[in-house]
Amino acid sequence: MKKDLHPKWYPDAKVTHEGEVIMVVGSTQPEISVDIWSGNHPFYTGQQRLVDTEGQVERFMKRLQRREVIREEVDELAESQSVTSLAIDEIPVSTRALNSLKADGLISVGDALERLQQGDDALLAIYGVGQKALIDIKKYLRAQGLIE
Repeated sequence: MKKDLHPKWYPDAKVTHEGEVIMVVGSTQPEISVDIWSGNHPFYTGQQRLVDTEGQVERFMKRLQRREVIREEVDELAESQSVTSLAIDEIPVSTRALNSLKADGLISVGDALERLQQGDDALLAIYGVGQKALIDIKKYLRAQGLIE
């Protein structure tokens, strides 16, 4: 048999956890340091405990928070790009009707929608807005899915 082939055997190797000796076993190392053992493992103790291996829990929590921030930003962007927040210029009506709507204080599509919900007469009461303009406004709002 070859000489120095096998590692040195330590019959009284100490197993330690946070500086405290847990048990003595036979090993090829004189001392073994462990992070988890049956005395503190959740399976044996019945207690839930997060084991943070190299900051994994912290990184996960950061990703989770960033995800929430991104979700809020997407919701805000979608709200700002909604059809109701578009300028009144987007509605394809005559220049006269468009100027009349602006002069009456309607600056967005949402304003025109609110006025229309009061009834057709609310829009027809605006000087310069006639039946043709009302039909064009309703057609645009239907195409956008805002009214039936």
